[in-house]
Amino acid sequence: MEDLRSIVEALIFASEAPLSLDKIVDIIGMTDREAIVDILKALEEEYANRNGGFHLSEVAGGYQFRTRADMASWLRKLKGIKPPGLSQAALETLAVVAYRQPVTRQEIEKVRGVDVSGALRGLLEKKLLRMLGRKNVPGKPIIYGTTKRFLEVFNLKDLAELPTLREFQELQE
Repeated sequence: MEDLRSIVEALIFASEAPLSLDKIVDIIGMTDREAIVDILKALEEEYANRNGGFHLSEVAGGYQFRTRADMASWLRKLKGIKPPGLSQAALETLAVVAYRQPVTRQEIEKVRGVDVSGALRGLLEKKLLRMLGRKNVPGKPIIYGTTKRFLEVFNLKDLAELPTLREFQELQE
């Protein structure tokens, strides 16, 4: 078999979305998951140590090459775009959904104290939220949750990486 490390690196490079360990193992057809995990760790370390313009990151349940955050201004010049911003209302709505999902619009509005229809619509359009189904209560309201795109945008491996209330309080002290 060709150099396994090069194959794993090429698969991640060519993938449009974070590539999960299961998908890598499935594509390669190996049963030794630990060998792939070791390769991924070595690649992460190699790219971190070389301090180049990008690195290998575990995000949204998979692995992806990502540009370093301090390169953002250069990439905006290249692409000629402004980063898509989120309003304060959208950020607050997104936070409520992230921490309380699955959650209905009414439950979000109870926490925020205002109508969130516009914020929800915008977050759905940006693919940061998705409709998970309907709650089995009278009126059958839609329930919302975050997407893999949310994890990618906020550079999270999974929802467990969200800061806790205690961590927020410590930051404010």
